[in-house]
Amino acid sequence: MKKLFMAVIAFMMTISASAQFYIYCSDGNVIKVDSISMIAPEENVDSHHGHEYVDLGLSVKWATCNVGATKPEKYGDYFAWGETQPKSNYDWGTYKWCNGSYDRQTKYCTDSYYGTVDNKAQLELSDDAARANWGGSWRMPTDAELIELREQCTWTWTTQNGVYGYNVTSKKSGYTNKSIFLPATGYRYDSSLNYAGSYGYYWSSSLNTGSPYNACGLYFSSDDVSRDYDIRFYGHSVRPVSQ
Repeated sequence: MKKLFMAVIAFMMTISASAQFYIYCSDGNVIKVDSISMIAPEENVDSHHGHEYVDLGLSVKWATCNVGATKPEKYGDYFAWGETQPKSNYDWGTYKWCNGSYDRQTKYCTDSYYGTVDNKAQLELSDDAARANWGGSWRMPTDAELIELREQCTWTWTTQNGVYGYNVTSKKSGYTNKSIFLPATGYRYDSSLNYAGSYGYYWSSSLNTGSPYNACGLYFSSDDVSRDYDIRFYGHSVRPVSQ
């Protein structure tokens, strides 16, 4: 279909009185068809479950929406770090990977003061909210990939369809017309949503190994974009990436 589409663009096409189409090709052949469907090739759509992405010229492609959202400006779902489903209450008592306290971690722990040491510093894919919900090659970004996004893009505080957040535009040559929108989603603590519209909190898949009751992520406000270390049970947003 792509070749046919390109042939229609590149060569002369005539329509006969009987509404048949003739396509004149460069090799002298004439193709007669009854109809032609103009279907442009898909761009910026990942092959796994059809979620859209933008290639910013970075090490990974960035999804256009958060997990749980259908539009770039929608907040989507909130996840405790290492959990794959949203819930109604976010605290140590409901957190999957501890026994009710910050110093009783049962997985992803690098210091015996904070729980059972397994030295796992990166989320396994079974505990990755992006992979669990979107499948395919989608996953949560690493801490390094979030740092790359922060340092290799221009961040402009703006609104999209009335929602505050950042337009993130690539600085890479050949990609400076490419951008994604990250809404200021706030975060969930206990049963409350806090600071939505003012602050954004996005998880990475990387543990804060120095204080393993925390994980790494991205924080932003209207005047600051920075690396974040936050408590693992907090409900933060997830913006997937793909290779």
